[in-house]
Amino acid sequence: MRWRVIRASAAVAVCALGGVSCGGATSSSDATVTVFAAASLTDAFGELGDAFTAANPDAELVLSFASSSDLARQITEGAPADVFVSADLANMAKVTDAGASVGEPVVFATNRAEIIVEPGNPLDIVEVADLADPELVLVVCAPEVPCGAYAEQVVANAGASVTPDSLEENVKAVVAKVTLGEADAGIVYATDVLAAGDRATGIEIPDDVNIVADYPIVAVSDDAEAAAFVDFVLGPAGRTILSRYGFGAP
Repeated sequence: MRWRVIRASAAVAVCALGGVSCGGATSSSDATVTVFAAASLTDAFGELGDAFTAANPDAELVLSFASSSDLARQITEGAPADVFVSADLANMAKVTDAGASVGEPVVFATNRAEIIVEPGNPLDIVEVADLADPELVLVVCAPEVPCGAYAEQVVANAGASVTPDSLEENVKAVVAKVTLGEADAGIVYATDVLAAGDRATGIEIPDDVNIVADYPIVAVSDDAEAAAFVDFVLGPAGRTILSRYGFGAP
């Protein structure tokens, strides 16, 4: 394994120290591929990282996970990254509109929203409207985060009136509160429920209420290694791994 995970905020700190080129088209290191990826991709990209470095033994991969909105802001502010992977098109547009990308983004995967509850669904939640119960402790992502914007769309589509008890910075924080028993329910991605295993139960949201989340990827440096990682994600090996973690095809 030749990949490691850092905090997305750490990239900004390094940039601020000076001596590091922070332009959108400059890599942090010739041999290192720094990937800023949406938090919902943490598990899938962990395996992707193993597979990519096995196929490219001379490359070192640095994976930095956070909300797409935080990552897009950091890239446009000059954080040294080579690849940006977003959980929505809106935050990808912030990067491309700022001229911080190389080439055009490509949608490589899709996801869907799902209600996450405690194992066994002890409160018998069956639909989005049930989340309006004032005695229910509900957590969702903040509205500027893709999972939060998607949750708002789902609630609106269902015609429900829901008041969350907490707004989280990314989808992994929502999952954590439910699996730790700090919340009764949340709205996350179907892939997050799958990753939680027996620590949570998922309640599927009907198609006429649900959303389809598009995941785009783009290089933000002109290094060959960045292009190689993008190609790997888009290729058959990447597709196989993503499918295993519940991500749909574009």
